[in-house]
Amino acid sequence: MLKININKPLHGAKGKMNLQINLEIKQGEFLAISGESGSGKTTLLRILAGLEESEGNISMRNISWQSNEKKLPTQQRKIGFVFQDYALFENMTVEQNLLFVEKDYALAERLLEITGLTELRKRSPKMLSGGQKQRVSLCRAFMRRPTLLLLDEPLSALDPKMRTQLQDEILTLHNEFSTTTIMVSHDPSEIYRLASRMVVLDQGLVTKDGSVQEILLKKDHENSFAFTGEVLEILTRASQHIATVAINLKIIEIEISEKEAEALMVGDTIKVGTKTSAPTIL
Repeated sequence: MLKININKPLHGAKGKMNLQINLEIKQGEFLAISGESGSGKTTLLRILAGLEESEGNISMRNISWQSNEKKLPTQQRKIGFVFQDYALFENMTVEQNLLFVEKDYALAERLLEITGLTELRKRSPKMLSGGQKQRVSLCRAFMRRPTLLLLDEPLSALDPKMRTQLQDEILTLHNEFSTTTIMVSHDPSEIYRLASRMVVLDQGLVTKDGSVQEILLKKDHENSFAFTGEVLEILTRASQHIATVAINLKIIEIEISEKEAEALMVGDTIKVGTKTSAPTIL
């Protein structure tokens, strides 16, 4: 269990505010944090990593990471941190970047295998694509077998196809290592695929906390919405075919025909319209 009860004065996008967070996160949970720019999301990750100061308490598995009396150094917290910036050592090979963190050859081999980097192990980061570099960064974060993985919009600069592929690998690593993961993201499709719980911050405060479906799934279709969406999931419930679709910052469910269910694939971009207050695929 990760317990967070902290306070930090900040100057956000709308002026002065207090970052006030009181959360309990279960071991192995995948939590997504969303909210407007300047609401305190990245600052919270940096506080958890021990990179910024705050008042209050943080404990992980009953071990105090921060209290008013002491603060556990970053290197003793067993945290993996993945930023938008890959932050790789350009003068080292892919394999050397991993082994620099921990001389665990078996673990490095396993991580390279999971992420499809085995054949690239001797290459310099200069010779890699953006997606490959982010894979290396992700592997490096797992080299310490972190109890807590922090992801600060690590896939935002990648194209949609590469994002989807890396999302699958993040989830594989999260499950295999039973890591507690906290991810900052503005992408509803990414949150839907990866997270089991979602928190929304506004001006440093938690305004929503619940399952991803509770917060993102739009049940009221009478209001207008964008007409282009991405298919996240196709399933059958009681002989009905349902497509889950991301539209702007909302997730909706659409009843589709058997023919449409067979033709559609996860990741497809589709047009959606309303008809008698129920969405249909155009």
